[in-house]
Amino acid sequence: MLLIFYERGLVMEATTIFAADCFLLAGRLLMQSGAETYRAEDTMLRMARSQGYEDAQSFVTPTGIIFSAGHESPTRIAQIPKRATDLTKIAEINTISRKLTSHQITIEEAHDQLKTLEQKNLFMSEFAQVIYAAIASGCFVILFMGSISDMPAAAIAGGIGHWVCLRMNAITKVKFFAEFTASIAVGLLTILFLHIGFGFQEDKIIIGAVMPLVPGVPIANAVRDMMAGHFVSGVTKGAEASLTALAIGSGIAFVLILF
Repeated sequence: MLLIFYERGLVMEATTIFAADCFLLAGRLLMQSGAETYRAEDTMLRMARSQGYEDAQSFVTPTGIIFSAGHESPTRIAQIPKRATDLTKIAEINTISRKLTSHQITIEEAHDQLKTLEQKNLFMSEFAQVIYAAIASGCFVILFMGSISDMPAAAIAGGIGHWVCLRMNAITKVKFFAEFTASIAVGLLTILFLHIGFGFQEDKIIIGAVMPLVPGVPIANAVRDMMAGHFVSGVTKGAEASLTALAIGSGIAFVLILF
């Protein structure tokens, strides 16, 4: 009899650990994809409570997650070494979590789908990112009351600047250095275009070209986390976004001082 209870206890503990790993995986993928802290916590807790873990607890920061399915359950920890903005992956994770909470799929199926999603690269190709960055840069010139004649210069500078940022991120892995280098490239190209008569309004071209580099999503997430009461995450993300903006501004200032 004691052996039966012992085996049942082991099975229940193994089931709880598997469930906790599933919930933790969802939270980790959300944070790695640039989701808000409160979204990751809410998703994990909703998934856990839908499976009967009413005492589940989670603590999420931009660099790590601590999760427990209950007071007597083992605590699981996950590190988040890198983060990017991938709204498509966030939407996919939300879909999986909603299916689990509405009992359309089992927790094993949810875990398998999350594992499959983890291996997928849903980002656009580097070429497509550069093209869209160039288009956005040209459109921002008009948005900031610039001239249509400055759109081609801003588009080329913005596209090349974004490409430099992608390449430097891949080569150096140094935070903020990629944005600094990309903004220098944008500044140099703008000076070159003005020198050969390809553009006319220096400020409008620079502003339009650097806009794809601006950390808009991290700034919005920082504000939303602060509004949700996650002050640690909100301040951390706000500081990261501010440093990124400082790197962009420093690169442009460096070029303008030289020329």
